[in-house]
Amino acid sequence: MKFNFESSAERSSILLIYTGGTIGMKADPVEQTLKPFDFSQILEEVPELGKFAYRIDSCTAESVIDSADIEPASWQGLVRLIESRYDSYDGFVILHGTDTMAYSASALSFMIEGLTKPVIFTGSQLPVGVARTDGKENLISAVEIAAAKDSSGHAMVPEVCICFGNMLMRGNRSTKVSSESFRAFRSENLPPLAEAGINIRYNAGIIMRPSDWSRRPVFHKSLDTRVSILKLHPGITPGVVRNILCGEGTRAVIIETYGSGNATSRQWFLDMVRESVSMGKIIVNVTQCLAGSVNMDLYATGKKLEEAGVKSGYDSSTEGMLAKLFFLMGKSESNTEVIRQLDENLRGEITK
Repeated sequence: MKFNFESSAERSSILLIYTGGTIGMKADPVEQTLKPFDFSQILEEVPELGKFAYRIDSCTAESVIDSADIEPASWQGLVRLIESRYDSYDGFVILHGTDTMAYSASALSFMIEGLTKPVIFTGSQLPVGVARTDGKENLISAVEIAAAKDSSGHAMVPEVCICFGNMLMRGNRSTKVSSESFRAFRSENLPPLAEAGINIRYNAGIIMRPSDWSRRPVFHKSLDTRVSILKLHPGITPGVVRNILCGEGTRAVIIETYGSGNATSRQWFLDMVRESVSMGKIIVNVTQCLAGSVNMDLYATGKKLEEAGVKSGYDSSTEGMLAKLFFLMGKSESNTEVIRQLDENLRGEITK
């Protein structure tokens, strides 16, 4: 992913990174269709940004893409960009389509280790040029939070987050839940890191902070994407399960189970799970529920999965677990090491 830069004349503080998405669209008066506008003119579209006392620079991807086309290569491009500009800005705001925003935010949360500055994703349900747009409020709040510092001069929220619908959520805890509501994202297993009302209220007790503010982050780019997702449902057939659990080229499988981590107790299913584990595949259990955690000791069906070699995903979202596996498998060829680190809370993605 390549970017073209536009810079204002004042002191550097916030870098806006436009990758694509509804927020950067504008109605074409001739064709009556939505098209990306020149993002270097963002201050004309959102003049409220000019009232802040810090400098706002912007860069736009050379090829603006729909978020449905986001690939791991896009995340690697964003990480390289942030790494190259990290020392020049106080915070980064990434404008991104909503459909895969939770995946991208989850990925970057793992790919950037030891953050000391905010990396905040935002976007909108309506284009910024539309009268009732939610884009302006989302963007203004994201910029203000990205620039916010505490009394020691450190970033208030040195995390990868999603700012949407007046809520600031940890990126790897967020999920898109609505295609129409302005509150499109939820973080059911972790309260918001901040809420934007008349004032911005920070939930300081749950915000993650680095152990050493002077240390530069480690920027990881290696990802192994050989992961499949099996969502259980009544009536699922052995053929479908086998194709996913035992398919060639798959190193890990996320099973989206019922409730607190339960699955069918039919023998054919458990046999296929054991077969997959015996093939050396990593099998992780996450719940289909928006809220709550996997507890495979609670019911007999969950216990059988545990005995078959399935690992708990605790209260991880599917997006967060997918990104965690991509990251850990990209770091190590050893499945034993990947499984060990799956059990660790690396970026606030699980509660243990």
